[in-house]
Amino acid sequence: MMNGLHRHRSLNREPMPLGIRLLLAVLLMWIAGSVFAALAHGPAEWINRGQYKNSAGELCCGERDCFELADSDVKITAAGYFVVPFKETIPFHEATPSPDGKYWRCQWGGVRKCFFAPPGST
Repeated sequence: MMNGLHRHRSLNREPMPLGIRLLLAVLLMWIAGSVFAALAHGPAEWINRGQYKNSAGELCCGERDCFELADSDVKITAAGYFVVPFKETIPFHEATPSPDGKYWRCQWGGVRKCFFAPPGST
């Protein structure tokens, strides 16, 4: 003890090499980005993970592109599925069976890319 104070030992640690610090920073950013990407799709994540495509070969889902429709929003007609909020009829052959048994609509720029319907709903 010196002058009534404890003398602390300085830690003789070498600073972390720049390469290791950069690697850790990249790894943390990758983890954060992966978590954000998974959360960004929310309930429609299964569409993104499934890499579903429409008849033109375009991917159905990007960030916040797909949303669930209430059963009351979809009417089955002779021509296909009439989606009431969009006043749009989707021919049966353009619908993809929905693994979760719900109606889903995916769009880019307001234009429908994909439509999912419960299996056996035709």
